[in-house]
Amino acid sequence: MRELADRPEEVPVVFAERFNSGDAAALAQVYEDAAVLVPQPGTPATGPHLHAANGRLQKLGVPISVRPRHVYRSGDLALLIVDWVIDGTDREGQAVHVEGTATDVARRGPDGRWRYVIDNPFGACGPQHLTVVPTF
Repeated sequence: MRELADRPEEVPVVFAERFNSGDAAALAQVYEDAAVLVPQPGTPATGPHLHAANGRLQKLGVPISVRPRHVYRSGDLALLIVDWVIDGTDREGQAVHVEGTATDVARRGPDGRWRYVIDNPFGACGPQHLTVVPTF
């Protein structure tokens, strides 16, 4: 499995690889301890709630693909704009299609690795183009 990101533009790719592995512990390492996930606009999740939300999506067994659009870096902080899609058939045989454009913040830690501080998968919009509404 890929190491944590050395550069901010690598964070989404590391996230996707770890998400697709199904390994919740490996995915959790992509986040700082006090990170925030915004699974629905206006509904931030932290700590175990953040990891539970990601875990529910991972359990679908449908891969995520990511395409970083922009990365803006200032010192040890970076703003990432990332197009992403989860598309396929879940373990129950249901079609799943969820996509969005994330507005994320990553920070370089003392170990030199970049992790999410804020993971806002839908940016300023709610879930887009849903076949099945995921339960975060």
